[in-house]
Amino acid sequence: MWTDYDYLRRTVAIAAESRAVGNHPFGAILVGPDGAVLIESGNTFEADRGLGHAETNVARAAARAYAPEFLEKCTLVTSVEPCCMCAGAVYWAGIGAVVYGLAERRLAELTGDNPENLTLDLECRTVFAAGRRKVEVRGPFAALEREIVDGHRDFW
Repeated sequence: MWTDYDYLRRTVAIAAESRAVGNHPFGAILVGPDGAVLIESGNTFEADRGLGHAETNVARAAARAYAPEFLEKCTLVTSVEPCCMCAGAVYWAGIGAVVYGLAERRLAELTGDNPENLTLDLECRTVFAAGRRKVEVRGPFAALEREIVDGHRDFW
């Protein structure tokens, strides 16, 4: 069975694939209760502009494919902490846990004032805490920071 680190490395690979085709370097997956990867998505900025976040893409596909009772046992794994839009999508899809590699505040240091990614200073834990349903959060993972940051180098 894979560990959080293994799943996170898969999201880093998806982020690299996303970047290679002209999208922003982000990747996300949905992991089922048995550890199987059920859904994968990179960022889709080229098609969806600012709404094409990898996490929202996964949450939307998950909500279409699975019942809420199943999704509450699933985990969304993502290379970078979900923004408030993505955290909202995870919450409303009914996904029970989030694992992320790099904190959004650290991402903001990389993106600066780039108009394509004007990050919001709002942790996903704060968004989830405002809800009536618990979403478990694990992250950031300092051991993977360099790997994730390298995927953003010279992009923004």
